[in-house]
Amino acid sequence: QVQFVESGGGLVQTGGSLRLSCAASGSTFSINGMGWDRQAPGKQRELVAFISSGGSTTYIDSVKGRFTISRDNAKNTVHLQMNSLKPEDTAVYYCYAILSGTYFSGQGTQVTVSS
Repeated sequence: QVQFVESGGGLVQTGGSLRLSCAASGSTFSINGMGWDRQAPGKQRELVAFISSGGSTTYIDSVKGRFTISRDNAKNTVHLQMNSLKPEDTAVYYCYAILSGTYFSGQGTQVTVSS
């Protein structure tokens, strides 16, 4: 099992920035990849960004060039730097980790971008 502490969400104007952070604890020795996904009201949850234990990253097209994911393996933390935010980025953002092929996620943090 893995527990998460997420922080950094909030309200920001269009074009602004936020930095999300997530600290994982528990069975962290088995963590392979970590990342963030999000769910907007009335929409399906979608993967936003992923970073492997080796540092390879993946982003959905809509955030490429604006969001940057980073990870500190020693501290089991993952961050998401979000720049040039748009109203369509408004969602609950969830930190997640992959342990031996199993997906675990946190409680989420709200990000609201006003127009």
